[in-house]
Amino acid sequence: MPADEAEARAVQDTLRTRVVLDEPGPPPGTGRVTGVDVAYDDERDVVVAAAVVLDAATLDVVAETTAVGRITFPYVPGLLAFREIPTVLAALESLPVDPGLVICDGYGRAHPRRFGLASHLGVLTGLPVFGVAKNPFTFSYEQPGSHRGDWSPLLDGEEEVGRALRTQDGVKPVFVSVGHRTGLDNACAHTLLLARDFRQPETTRRADSLCRKALREATA
Repeated sequence: MPADEAEARAVQDTLRTRVVLDEPGPPPGTGRVTGVDVAYDDERDVVVAAAVVLDAATLDVVAETTAVGRITFPYVPGLLAFREIPTVLAALESLPVDPGLVICDGYGRAHPRRFGLASHLGVLTGLPVFGVAKNPFTFSYEQPGSHRGDWSPLLDGEEEVGRALRTQDGVKPVFVSVGHRTGLDNACAHTLLLARDFRQPETTRRADSLCRKALREATA
């Protein structure tokens, strides 16, 4: 774990050179997809991570697990991965099945240093990973059309770092960005299949619910 912010940024700079961006990733609706999410109790310095594996075709739960850790890095925007990664890795490693494609509640390329949690997790595990976030972080976008599947580029100046994707008619978009070993078109296609009934993909909804429950139990 980095000792301070400068060291953490140096780690990001080193690991970013290992990100693979020229693979499309697994075809949507096939294999397994795994949602990961974390919940914190800052007063007790506790972080809980959940990993929920779904069958990509049916969205049925194949396996799920949680891990409890300590918060060992301060809250610094752009460096949140360092608070979350150790416990997320522990949850993934305790799964009884291969996670397949991993989807984070967060960012990949849509990050000031182009190395959000989805990129960090992908490089460390070698798995295909992308992020689906609830807000656009610091980036700009035009509102996509009002129908499910409509999208617009998420921009840092002229650079497309992700997409604002409408997953349900008339509902606020989510923000998709690639992390490692998957393409943006593919990530958006996966997101739409996973957000069958709600704004958020089912992977995120289930992992969020599980880690909140585990945090309540861990701090009870």
